Amino acid sequence: MTPPIAILDIDGTLVDTSYQHAIAWYRAFRRHDVILQVWQIHRHIGMGGDQLVSALAGEQVEKHKGDDIRAAEKTLYFELIDEVEPMHGARELLVDLKERGHPIVLASSAKAEEVDHYLDLLDARDLTDGWTTSADVDATKPEPDLVEVAREKAGDGDAVMVGDTPWDCKAAEAAGVPTIAVRTGGFADSELRAAGAVAVFESIDELRKRLDETPLAI
Repeated sequence: MTPPIAILDIDGTLVDTSYQHAIAWYRAFRRHDVILQVWQIHRHIGMGGDQLVSALAGEQVEKHKGDDIRAAEKTLYFELIDEVEPMHGARELLVDLKERGHPIVLASSAKAEEVDHYLDLLDARDLTDGWTTSADVDATKPEPDLVEVAREKAGDGDAVMVGDTPWDCKAAEAAGVPTIAVRTGGFADSELRAAGAVAVFESIDELRKRLDETPLAI
């Protein structure tokens, strides 16, 4: 049997970006006179920016300020991006999956320049069969588009998602793909399972040790 396609989220799963994004969004909203609590923002990290503004601040803010807030977040996040490091064991997980014969696609709705930065940070270009960016999808997580595009990039076959947020789980479930979750994004085991995760691990390192207990078993 052909090993299933491994679709791996990048932000918060392979690279440690969740809290930098939360701060960037906080500053972007504040720049446009919308004051939110950082913890509230963190609860929505992993949701695409096309949906995050209205989810946090309502439709009127989205209508009048959404594009400006998203543009500000991009600029503010890039001021922090050099602080981002790979999750411990992230590249090693890609190597493990490659050696086990899994097609690998990295799934992100980030801008191309962000994804390029992460590919270099992980030294992952030769380990993957493709990756996605914001240009590949019309609607981001929790909509299923990103997962569906990622699966298409690897060809036909069963697929398994690896992610770190409830939004990853919801998007994959909507696409008919099971999710293995890691807690690196700061969400609880119970939240990830409630969103549809079939297995939850504390870290990438724990997932690597227990791959054969997951839908990625071969």
